[in-house]
Amino acid sequence: MPDNQTFEAVDQFIDGLFASEDAALRRLRQRAAAEGLPHIEVSAGQGKLLYLLAKLIGARRILEIGTLGGYSGIWLGRALPPEGELVTLELSEAYAAFARASFNEAGLGGQTVILTGPALQNLPSLIGPFDLVFLDANKDDYPAYFAEAARLLRPGGLLLADNVVRKGAVLDPPADDPMANGAAQFLAALAAHPEFESIVLQQVGIKGHDGLALARRR
Repeated sequence: MPDNQTFEAVDQFIDGLFASEDAALRRLRQRAAAEGLPHIEVSAGQGKLLYLLAKLIGARRILEIGTLGGYSGIWLGRALPPEGELVTLELSEAYAAFARASFNEAGLGGQTVILTGPALQNLPSLIGPFDLVFLDANKDDYPAYFAEAARLLRPGGLLLADNVVRKGAVLDPPADDPMANGAAQFLAALAAHPEFESIVLQQVGIKGHDGLALARRR
C-alpha cells in the first residue's frame, strides 16, 4: 500500500504538470510564511480544481467563507469573467488586510469584496444568487453555513466544502472534537437535503488525509 511520502510525491508531480503557481501565488506563500499565517490554505492542485469547477459552470458570482491569505480566493477569482465578483468572508481583520494585498497583487482587487467579522453575522445580509459557494472556515459552523449557502445558491449552482473527512474522524466524531462533529453534521444535512445532489471526494497528498464535498443545487 502506498505511504504518505508516495501520496505527497504524486501530488507534487501532478501539481508540477497541471497547477504550477505563478509569481503572485508564490509571493503570497512567502509573505504568509514570513508573517506567521497558519499553513492551512488549499494546495495548488486543490486550487486548480476549484478554478476548473468554477470555469465549468461559467461562474460569474462566487462566495467564499474563509479568506485567510487569499490563496484559494485567487484561484476562484481567476475563473471569473472580467465583470465577475468574488465575495469572501474573513473573521480576522489582519488576515483580511493580508488577503486584500494578495488580491491586488494578483490583479483581482477590483473584482473582490472582503467582509470582515463573524461569517454568521454577515451572511444574512447577502443577497443571491451566487453561482458557487466555497466553505473553508471553522467546521463547527458548517451546518449553519450550509443553511445560508442553500439560500444563496442559484439552481444549478455548486457548493464546495473543504476539510470534511478530518482524517476519518467523521466516522465516529469524538465528543471533544467540535470540528469533526461539525463536519459530520454538515455531511448528514447535505445528504438529506432534497435540493442537493452531492458526493465527497476523499483526498490524500500534500494536505494529508481529508476530503472535499461537492454538491449541485437542483
